[in-house]
Amino acid sequence: MILEERPDGAGAGEESPRLQGCDSLTQIQCGQLQSRRAQIHQQIDKELQMRTGAENLYRATSNNRVRETVALELSYVNSNLQLLKEELEELSGGVDPGRHGSEAVTVPMIPLGLKETKELDWSTPLKELISVHFGEDGASYEAEIRELEALRQAMRTPSRNESGLELLTAYYNQLCFLDARFLTPARSLGLFFHWYDSLTGVPAQQRALAFEKGSVLFNIGALHTQIGARQDRSCTEGARRAMEAFQRAAGAFSLLRENFSHAPSPDMSAASLCALEQLMMAQAQECVFEGLSPPASMAPQDCLAQLRLAQEAAQVAAEYRLVHRTMAQPPVHDYVPVSWTALVHVKAEYFRSLAHYHVAMALCDGSPTEGELPTHEQVFLQPPTSSKPRGPVLPQELEERRQLGKAHLKRAILGQEEALRLHALCRVLREVDLLRAVISQTLQRSLAKYAELDREDDFCEAAEAPDIQPKTHQKPEARMPRLSQGKGPDIFHRLGPLSVFSAKNRWRLVGPVHLTRGEGGFGLTLRGDSPVLIAAVIPGSQAAAAGLKEGDYIVSVNGQPCRWWRHAEVVTELKAAGEAGASLQVVSLLPSSRLPSLGDRRPVLLGPRGLLRSQREHGCKTPASTWASPRPLLNWSRKAQQGKTGGCPQPCAPVKPAPPSSLKHPGWP
Repeated sequence: MILEERPDGAGAGEESPRLQGCDSLTQIQCGQLQSRRAQIHQQIDKELQMRTGAENLYRATSNNRVRETVALELSYVNSNLQLLKEELEELSGGVDPGRHGSEAVTVPMIPLGLKETKELDWSTPLKELISVHFGEDGASYEAEIRELEALRQAMRTPSRNESGLELLTAYYNQLCFLDARFLTPARSLGLFFHWYDSLTGVPAQQRALAFEKGSVLFNIGALHTQIGARQDRSCTEGARRAMEAFQRAAGAFSLLRENFSHAPSPDMSAASLCALEQLMMAQAQECVFEGLSPPASMAPQDCLAQLRLAQEAAQVAAEYRLVHRTMAQPPVHDYVPVSWTALVHVKAEYFRSLAHYHVAMALCDGSPTEGELPTHEQVFLQPPTSSKPRGPVLPQELEERRQLGKAHLKRAILGQEEALRLHALCRVLREVDLLRAVISQTLQRSLAKYAELDREDDFCEAAEAPDIQPKTHQKPEARMPRLSQGKGPDIFHRLGPLSVFSAKNRWRLVGPVHLTRGEGGFGLTLRGDSPVLIAAVIPGSQAAAAGLKEGDYIVSVNGQPCRWWRHAEVVTELKAAGEAGASLQVVSLLPSSRLPSLGDRRPVLLGPRGLLRSQREHGCKTPASTWASPRPLLNWSRKAQQGKTGGCPQPCAPVKPAPPSSLKHPGWP
């Protein structure tokens, strides 16, 4: 056999073993991934079985000591489940855990795990309500109910990206539609919404749909934290995306805190939500610092840049100190994982030492001009032991600046050593090798610089280095999550417009009635769209004889549902009826009164005690530019007034008759 020569001198037959080797390697890698996925699924099943057993014991026992022990076990199981599901998501998405898109090493962030929930059967209560209140065959809405159940099932395991956020917001918006259409202050769906606490794993149940909405909103914020923690913050764009994600997470928790009282689970209590909001804002501030610090490209002699970084690092340290104080106080201390509190403490010490390091670099390597000295002096705070009202003056002599820079380096080294000590004290944090690597790398850099400045003839040490004044050029603010990005059509759109066809309105279905044309026409005037309203009925006319009344809504013409028809479409259909007449079906709105309840609304709590109390109802439409103004979102109220608006358009009162419309066909009065 003759082999054709290749440009590199290799024969074609020599490449086949290489290709076979590549294929074999690919198959081995795929097999390893499949094997790891199978192991994770087995571990998840095992953890779920353990959680089921612990949950049953938690429900059955009345012994407080046993309940505390079971609650601790549930928290461990909950943490393991979250880690396993995140790893499974990374394997499914082709992401290598622990690797970033850049070789730069960044400090790890704290993402939140998503709340978990059990499966829910919407079929029975929705069919019953559609049949009893809306007067339609509930079985004809099987497709809509299946769509709602499929959406909820998919929402339980969202992908950790923008698609997952869209899925959660889509389900949240459907809950707003359900709240507006099917619920009243006196009626619930009679369903138990079962959710597990994100921090402790303790289960909680409630019949209130608001509990479901609040849990989904919490998951929207938690998913933002996971997206922010996955960004490559070694580049400016990645730091910006991470900062925005943490801002939106803080906005979700802030909105939930403002509309929640006596939460049924620890993670949704006001204290926990406040701590989570502060944590997210601190991590957003850290992203601001990382976006400003390109250590490889910045010259050490750039005094102003170094001092700016020092103040930014001091700002981050101040934010984390505030978070640590909040986490160390009860009741948050009992809920938040110990590793979180330790990591926040480590970060506070690390960024405070980093502020001193950058000041030392500015003093030792920089050459400030005469005009820059006042700017430099604003960086320092008055030392705690000093009684002088004025802050320290920046030395102008080179040797004095070297001594002061050496003092700041000493504080930086002590702070970095303290951060490493705190890191080693926590058993969980020993596994976070990336954080230890970051601190160790910074410590080695500080020690090298200190050795460079240290001299044998230094017989006098500089005084204690002053603290650094926290200051930032960009203070992040909480931003509302984009709740409108997943807003789609109402699944139960076929029932009719929410302004009329909701459980908050009572009506009587009339017809079908046969309406014939008289000498003066049908004897009625129509107005409005979707649905079309009978604005006036002439006494003694064919319409009056058929029993039609002013204020009735036309819902069917000749057997065709017309709840969403426009005025012109109904008029056209009636015109086409001719002398034979038309068959109409209408609904007459009745005065509002208390409706009988379909289920007990008393919450059954498996977590801390507490009930939901009356709050403002909030909706899903939110401007993206601001979050401070009041807006509709959650309906926690059991005594909400009927006229209030909920998460989506609410039913309004019956439309009063108005002057006849100008759109009349010939022969109509």
